[in-house]
Amino acid sequence: MPDYRFRTIDAVGKIRSDTMVASNPMELEKRLGAMGFDLLSYKEQSRIVQSAFRSKTISRRELINFTFHIEQLIKSGVPLIDSLRDIRDSIDYSHFTDVLQTVIDDIEGGKTLSLALGQHPAIFDKVYVTLVRVGEETGQLAEVLKDLGETIRWQDELVSQTKKIMIYPTIVTVIVLLVVSFLMMYLMPQLLPFIKNIGTEIPMHTRVLIEISNIFVEYWYLIFSLPFAFVFGLKYAARHNPGIKYYLDGIKLKLWIFGPMMTKIKLARFANYFAMMYSSGITVLDALKISEDMVDNLVLEESINEARASISEGTIISKSFEAVGVFPSMIVRMLKVGEDTGSMDEALLNVSYFYNREVKEAIDKIEPAILPVLTVILGGIMMWIMMAVLGPVYDAVAGVKI
Repeated sequence: MPDYRFRTIDAVGKIRSDTMVASNPMELEKRLGAMGFDLLSYKEQSRIVQSAFRSKTISRRELINFTFHIEQLIKSGVPLIDSLRDIRDSIDYSHFTDVLQTVIDDIEGGKTLSLALGQHPAIFDKVYVTLVRVGEETGQLAEVLKDLGETIRWQDELVSQTKKIMIYPTIVTVIVLLVVSFLMMYLMPQLLPFIKNIGTEIPMHTRVLIEISNIFVEYWYLIFSLPFAFVFGLKYAARHNPGIKYYLDGIKLKLWIFGPMMTKIKLARFANYFAMMYSSGITVLDALKISEDMVDNLVLEESINEARASISEGTIISKSFEAVGVFPSMIVRMLKVGEDTGSMDEALLNVSYFYNREVKEAIDKIEPAILPVLTVILGGIMMWIMMAVLGPVYDAVAGVKI
């Protein structure tokens, strides 16, 4: 459907301009009228403008708020259509408002909520839509939405904590690179004639610094562009070559410090969603199939696929995961406990809780340790540069006889 750029006026006479998706101008006018706006003018946008300026996603915070509000309204007995309209009218106009209006129209046309949400995969992923469908089929939509909201909120907190520990190292690294680049490209070329004219033998570490400075001056464009080209090349290769992606995903799980923490985050997410789907009535095989898309790591994805294939052949769940050889012993033990007690969802939630706690503790330990490490690195670089520059000067002055 095309995008329309339009101007409207509301009940208090306020004129506003925005964009909306509609199949034709009549549908555009109908949708705006349902939101309390009168259409003044419109113009269909070109596809280039649509793709360049229209965002097709929303923030995780918006998704959390939507899930919470619709769960509360449905739990209070408000009809689904009225709940969606209330949410649509309570938020500022954006792409999400357009999406909600489309969902309302689809439901009024006979679709279920899960089918209507499934038309917008950039916002509502496969897990979200599947769990909503299960809630509809079991009559426990409010309960499922509550679990979904809590899970998305937990993910948001985890992502925020991970970003928190990366902000300071990133800032300090950029500052170090800028300072070193300034010294290598500007200061060293200014001091080089003076150092050569001193007359004393230039130390090895000073000669190394001079060579590095020459490399910066002559090949600065390569130094600054190669890291970006390397990262872009890896992403492109991983996107088009499953073998490379599998290898890189394996490296991500083994990186020093961050590898084990990332593994725990992904396994906690897997256990949490698996428990939610299992408790909602989704079969183990279907839950594992959906879980493959959530871990966002080809190594773990193929491991889950192997375990699912083994389970489909009659092997018990814990033995299947143990045979894969990728999942930690804790997950295998908890799966065995779940099988023995008949409380698989509770056992998996224990795994999620434990890994979530470990990740938080690791973040709390890493964050205060980063400052002194980066300080030592920056101090070491500056000390080496100062010694390389001032060393020959000191030797020359020390050799002068008074």
